[in-house]
Amino acid sequence: MSMISRKLGLSGEAFALGFLKDQGYDLMEKNYRARCGEVDIIARENGVIVFIEVKTRQEEGWDAFEAVNLQKQQKIYRTAEHFLVTRYGHVDFNGRFDVLAVYSAPDGTFRGDLLKNAFFR
Repeated sequence: MSMISRKLGLSGEAFALGFLKDQGYDLMEKNYRARCGEVDIIARENGVIVFIEVKTRQEEGWDAFEAVNLQKQQKIYRTAEHFLVTRYGHVDFNGRFDVLAVYSAPDGTFRGDLLKNAFFR
């Protein structure tokens, strides 16, 4: 990953945290890593645990939601299972998987587009 891409990704994730807080989400973890994968943000919204994939892009013409393909969804799900077993000792939960597309404008501002229940386990 280039330094520019990494910087854009970090800026997008910083924006995402504020955006989600404004939407009523309470942060539990960010960049949760396990051997099976990574989840960008884990938060609670109205008592529901939400596993959130953040995709940051410079252009709005690119569909960030399509980047979360079946293979990526499976990795996120396995990582979510790992989190739940590690944290709570079981996988049964009232939760969901969201995707947050973050778009960077040429003027340096960001815009978020949240897709709740983007995929199911």
